[in-house]
Amino acid sequence: MPVDRPDALPAARRPHRLSGGLPGLLTPGATTDPYRLRLYRLLRTDYPLGYDPALGAWLLSRYADVALALTDPRFTGYPHDGAPRGRAPVPLGLCRGSLVCGPLTVPWSTAAPAVERTAYVLARRIAGRDRADLVADFCRWLPAGAAAAATGLAHPDLSTLPRGARHRRAPGGAGDCTGTTALREHALASFLANMLDDPDLLAAATAGEAGGGADGPGSGSLLGRAWTETLRRDPPVQIVLRRTRTEVAVSGGTLPADAPVACLIGAAGRDPARFAAPDRFDPLRSDADPLLIGPAGCPAALLGRLEAEHGLRALLTAMPGIRWADGFRPVAGGLLTRGPRALLVRPS
Repeated sequence: MPVDRPDALPAARRPHRLSGGLPGLLTPGATTDPYRLRLYRLLRTDYPLGYDPALGAWLLSRYADVALALTDPRFTGYPHDGAPRGRAPVPLGLCRGSLVCGPLTVPWSTAAPAVERTAYVLARRIAGRDRADLVADFCRWLPAGAAAAATGLAHPDLSTLPRGARHRRAPGGAGDCTGTTALREHALASFLANMLDDPDLLAAATAGEAGGGADGPGSGSLLGRAWTETLRRDPPVQIVLRRTRTEVAVSGGTLPADAPVACLIGAAGRDPARFAAPDRFDPLRSDADPLLIGPAGCPAALLGRLEAEHGLRALLTAMPGIRWADGFRPVAGGLLTRGPRALLVRPS
């Protein structure tokens, strides 16, 4: 008979309780920086399977277990977070798992110039300043402005674009996948932070080593690899909720049937059992994995990559000497969704 409570599991399958040492995800400080607190590392090594009563879900933190939950038909969507059931795309990366997820309603040849045009307008605005915050002045506007421009709407002055538009359905978007730009903002900010932290990588991008850049959804450019690496190392969505259809054996024990499961994407993406030097940002790594990017062809994922590549090029063109403001270091925040809170730069 299936069991649905941790208390009902045999001792051999009940490695711990929260009161017995399991670090809860909602522990003070964990929602600010689970990496710095080594929360994810502790879960992977000592508590690969445990029930978090505050979250109301079983926790999976190892890459192998998370990959199983994302791909095995014995798991399905968790109704309370809007995730799909059955064969619909799993919400991951920038995909929200819309049941109507489909191709971009505007062709790639139209979307790419619109994103590029919007990025250059925003970058030129910042170029004359002594100091700027790329999160507030660039990352929050590029996704919304690019979506508007891609539909043919003219926005010569992007200040006329309502801030509320960032959280409404993007014109011409495909269902819910492009309905909100918040995740793309987080991902773009993380991408820019990783690139600005690596002068050699920036120099390669400036020199055109990117091999043509965002020339299509299958482009394997340096910037495209850097974007993929950002989604692995600093995913905008840290937790994906699933539900078991039946009992499922994982590395830490056995999940009961009909149980909510929290897949810790942030922990799985830095699992040393799957990725060499997992905390290092390395776009050229040989063990890159497309699983953590999300469904292939998702409109939000495609737009996010366009915004990252064209956004960085626009910034480097308008501000070749861009660098961190004196004494500034980027700090990411958030547990369910995560990204840098600010990116303070000196444009020249």
